[in-house]
Amino acid sequence: MKIYDVAIIGGGSAGVMAAIRTVLNNDECLLFPGTPHDKKRSRAFWVSTVENMPAHLSFKKGIEEPNKISLDWLAQGPFANKFHWQKNRGIKKISKATDEVFTLVDDKDFVYKARYIILCTGVMDVQPQINGSIEPIFQYANIQLIDYCLRCDGHHVLGKKVAILGHTTGAAWVGVMLHERYNCPEMTILTNGEEPMFDQEAIDLINRYGFKIVTEKIESISGDAKNKKLEAFKTANYTVHADYAFVGLGMIVYNELAKMLGANIDQRGFVITDAKGLTSVNGLYVAGDLRANGKKQIYTAWDTAVDSADEINILIRRKKRTETSFLS
Repeated sequence: MKIYDVAIIGGGSAGVMAAIRTVLNNDECLLFPGTPHDKKRSRAFWVSTVENMPAHLSFKKGIEEPNKISLDWLAQGPFANKFHWQKNRGIKKISKATDEVFTLVDDKDFVYKARYIILCTGVMDVQPQINGSIEPIFQYANIQLIDYCLRCDGHHVLGKKVAILGHTTGAAWVGVMLHERYNCPEMTILTNGEEPMFDQEAIDLINRYGFKIVTEKIESISGDAKNKKLEAFKTANYTVHADYAFVGLGMIVYNELAKMLGANIDQRGFVITDAKGLTSVNGLYVAGDLRANGKKQIYTAWDTAVDSADEINILIRRKKRTETSFLS
């Protein structure tokens, strides 16, 4: 069976960049972007608009659908023979033999072998349930009126009334940080029927800044998504007016394959790596949001993917130097 240089698992920002860098390094790679079910579990599927650099969305060409454009170029460009795109395939099982080669089994039970893995399965934000569904959130999330990342999108709350959806200390700190940075005129924490679980420091700051806390379940969201307007969250007894909202319920970390190989995981579920993304399993690299102790942003995902692909290329080139066929 053929042994590929690199197998990349995950088709988000980190996975596609890992494929680009691997191929441009002239190393051969397999890309498993995931099944349609996998894609529905990803951040990119639900939140299609991300503004890491303010105003860049006004450009009409050059940044639209960057993953699709990149994948099409990889499949048709000058390095097409190095790129093996396993469309709509995900990996359900992975193991490593004593010969340092990884064996991968996809969702259709096809088997592959690779010397290195770049795992880019990422994370998903935990979504609030409103009347038993997460769907009401997304019409506003995709126009950035309900958001998740303080670093990417916190600046949107300047001068706005803000609602925080969450019940833990983490959610409280989202409100605190937004208030301290942007001095929001009103801040309300909606626990959506959950008992508040704030630590004492968060409670003290909530009281100091005059935040409101509403613990009733959210029954509906009002606004006009087509015209990019959020108005209010309604519970049985309250109408909480908000121009903008942040979800602060934490993340689901897709670390199953890393665990399958015995990689070290931190307390939150992120995979522990060195600066280049190498895990405790030799040959297994992690890029993007799955990597511990990193910023969860698109340009960070790209950077970590490049680091891992370049490090693997160094190892491949070093190995070739010692081979007789290379020296002859």
